[in-house]
Amino acid sequence: MKDGHVHTSFCPHGTKDTIEDYVERALELGYTEITFAEHAPLPEGSIDPTPLKDSAMRYEELDRYFQTIEEAKEKFRGKIKINTGFEVDFIEGYEVQTANFLNKFGPRLDDAILSVHFLKNPSGKYDCLDYSPDNFGEIAEAYGSVENVHRHYYQTVLKSILADLGPFKPKRIGHITLANKFRLKFPIQNEFTEEIIEILENVSMQGYELDYNGAGTAKPLCREPYPPEWVVNEALKRGIRLVYGSDAHQAKELGQGLDSMILIQK
Repeated sequence: MKDGHVHTSFCPHGTKDTIEDYVERALELGYTEITFAEHAPLPEGSIDPTPLKDSAMRYEELDRYFQTIEEAKEKFRGKIKINTGFEVDFIEGYEVQTANFLNKFGPRLDDAILSVHFLKNPSGKYDCLDYSPDNFGEIAEAYGSVENVHRHYYQTVLKSILADLGPFKPKRIGHITLANKFRLKFPIQNEFTEEIIEILENVSMQGYELDYNGAGTAKPLCREPYPPEWVVNEALKRGIRLVYGSDAHQAKELGQGLDSMILIQK
């Protein structure tokens, strides 16, 4: 079993658990493969819109990140396949900087995810979509409605799929329904079926994969995976490969949501 989306202690908003802690837990769960996909440094010149500026790892930690994973690969050789990866943010307007980063560090990666967390708002600044329920409510007020936030999110996900980010662009698209993170507090009437189907059609045409993300099942205002069952079924109809990702930010979260997601896949 593969977990294709795992964070580490290099994440400023994550855990102190070591990479070895994660691997030991993965072995307990019977994993055969794991991808450490830490939040890559944000594009050069961009400003982290979160209050604590803790969305991503720092550039100066990259060498230590790569080295730590290499040491784990050596220690656990023959027991589990360990992949060096990133979760790369697509930030509208920073495509060139993102491509430059990937051209530099992409050759060192075994696996990677391309995700949208930040939305470019009408003022030209950026909002973090999934920071907190209160923050999401403020974004919805600024956008005019919760539906407008969802619509803008899916438009941005589509832009990420179509963007030219060079030869090392990640081929797996992260948590494509992340806008649902606070859905039980901010319900929507529109499922955005057309927008999501358009995303799936383009994922299929590009030959990309989807991050089948269990983190939403553990979020008290979501309680469903990213994406939910109907989207999974539509993806499978199109032959899109789904890669389970716990999106764990601490070792004990490995495997979260997996049981219900296996049932969906069946």
